[in-house]
Parts: sequence; C-alpha cells; structure tokens
Amino acid sequence: MPVNRFKQALREGPAQIGLWVALADGYGVEVCANAGFDWMLLDAEHAPNDTRSLLAQLQTLAAYPVQPVIRPPVGDVVLIKQMLDIGAQTLLIPLVESEEQARNLVRAMRYPPGGIRGVGSALARAARWNAIPDYLQRADEQVCLLVQVETRRGVENLDAIARVEGVDGVFIGPADLAAALGHRGNPGHPQVQKVIEEGIARILAAGKAPGILSADETLARRYLQLGCRFVAVGSDVTLLLRSAQALAGKFKQGATPATGSPATGSVY
Repeated sequence: MPVNRFKQALREGPAQIGLWVALADGYGVEVCANAGFDWMLLDAEHAPNDTRSLLAQLQTLAAYPVQPVIRPPVGDVVLIKQMLDIGAQTLLIPLVESEEQARNLVRAMRYPPGGIRGVGSALARAARWNAIPDYLQRADEQVCLLVQVETRRGVENLDAIARVEGVDGVFIGPADLAAALGHRGNPGHPQVQKVIEEGIARILAAGKAPGILSADETLARRYLQLGCRFVAVGSDVTLLLRSAQALAGKFKQGATPATGSPATGSVY
C-alpha cells in the first residue's frame, strides 16, 4: 500500500514546498519533478487537464520522490471517485464554503460504511488492479483531503469547515479571495493579507494544516513563518513565460517584457 508521505508531512513536518503545474503534459511535469519540490499541484480547474492527462502525469511522477496533489475542477462525487481510482491520494477541492459541503467531500473520499466512494478496485490503478490485497481496508487512511476556502462565505464558515473530521488541510485561495474582497488582481492588499493571516491562525487553532499559493517570495516566507504547512511558491507556466521573455529581451529589441513580477504580490 503506497504511503501518502504528503499527508504524513502535514502532521509531522517539515513544511512542504510545492509548485503549481498547469502545462497539462507528462513531459513538462517530469522536467519539473527534477527541481526538488516536495509536492506538485496538477491543476484541472484552470488548466486543460482531463482524467487521461492527469493519469499520464501521475504515472510519470511515480518515478520521483515528489508528491502529486490533484485539483479537480469541482468537488463532484464522480470526479473525486475517478481521481482516486487513477491513483491520486491527495485532492485539493476548490470553492468550499460550508461545513456541510466539507462533510460531503469527506464521505466522497472514503469507502462505505464511512463514505460513499464506489468500490471498483479491480479496475483501478490505485489498487494496482487488486494486486494490493488489503487496499480496500487501508485506502481511507492514506487519502488526504484539502479544501480550498476562497470566498467571503467560506471565510465566515472557516472555523466550522476546519473542524470537520477527515479534512486534513485548508488551502486559502488568495486570488479569488482578493476578488471577493473587492481587490481583484491584488492579493497583496493589506485587507486581503489581514484576512489571510487571521485565516491561517484559525486553521491552526482547529488543529489542521493551513496551505496557500504565492509566487511573491516575501509573502511565501511570511506564510511559512505564520505556520503554513504546505505552500506553493510558483507555477510552471509563469516560470517558463518569464524565462522566455527575459531571454528574448536580451537579444531582440521590442520583445515582450517580462510581466507579473512576484514582488507585486503575484499568486502564480
């Protein structure tokens, strides 16, 4: 039975440093797997991923020590079942706004009688097509549920969401939260930062692992100091674009200048 080292690290440390991955390609994810990150987020909410492309990336990452986390486009029971069956052990569910929603997500992650995950282990890569003899008995203990709070309603219900048994971590979505607070495109705004810092403290008080994404090095280090257990510090697409723009700018007059400096509070 594969041990979920990411889940283990959320409980025991150290803090996990990650990379957002949106290129939706097995070759690109393998390049990034060599960089030394603890975890990589395979995004299916804002990147052109589907079940097969995510499967290919999971198969690629299996050869590396980095831990994959998948963000499906929505917290749908069917999608969650598919992500778990192809071998994902850690899911980040976007747009969680209530305790009831969090409880339903916990049930979707677990087999009956404690949950509603469909039993199809003979057909599932996660169980190595039943080559793992005790998979059904041990799968629940190795899955890791991260819920994403990114709206006013989610912040209002944060304490109740974080207290739900079976929620392993709460990820604060800075970009959408900034928009919800009236500061779209400016997650570094003092009001947004105040809500984020208070949110981190509330998650820790509930005994759960806080997480966040920030390409701003100063902010990322600040979040780690405040107790975040998993922090993504950039994205593959932004790293590629900025590097390409910088290189073209050295040799070609009129090349597109590098944009979105992480010093401005950039999320990605």
